[in-house]
Amino acid sequence: MGFEYVIFDLDETLYPRKAGLMREIGRRIERWVQESLRLPPEEAAALRRAYLRRYGTTLAGLLAEGKVDADAYLAYVHDVPVERWLRPNPALARMLDGIPLRKVVFTNATAEHAWRVLQALGVADRFEDVIGIREVGLRSKPDLESYRWVLRRLGVPGTACILVDDRPMNLRPAKQLGMTTVLVDGKPEEGVDFVVKDVLEVGPLVARLLEEQEGR
Repeated sequence: MGFEYVIFDLDETLYPRKAGLMREIGRRIERWVQESLRLPPEEAAALRRAYLRRYGTTLAGLLAEGKVDADAYLAYVHDVPVERWLRPNPALARMLDGIPLRKVVFTNATAEHAWRVLQALGVADRFEDVIGIREVGLRSKPDLESYRWVLRRLGVPGTACILVDDRPMNLRPAKQLGMTTVLVDGKPEEGVDFVVKDVLEVGPLVARLLEEQEGR
């Protein structure tokens, strides 16, 4: 089976880290940890770092230790006016238009947040589906089971998918399931097939992969 899907991560993949949106969400996450667990700021920050290292996301850590109402947490941390940090990106729209594969978003955020981000970037109509944290049973990347949920939803094997993400740890489970993995703005390491400096380079990379696939 050839490639059918390009699966894009959302935050700091479809827009650059320097945009600042995730810094604001990060501040809200720390505030949630601080207030809900009644911790001083420095302890809340340390606990969040520990959860990120051990579980991949703060929410995964809070869930593992039974310390969170997931719906309340997700509503709070994503309650930000994304348009303050993001603008329509015509170059991104053109790149996506040039990829002759089906395109979806797979994010640790909520699908509602993802659609708002895609609208702000002016590319919502380029994606046929958004798979958020609730759609995978509150299992965050890099939990391998969340990737299996994605493949079941799409109805394809991992070999039919190209996954684009800005975190190497989120690519390794995808590689285990046969996906071709693309890291945005990082360095080559285990589980990473290709590295691009900017998401706009994904279009030419996919074109090359499709050419190689046809030549086999």
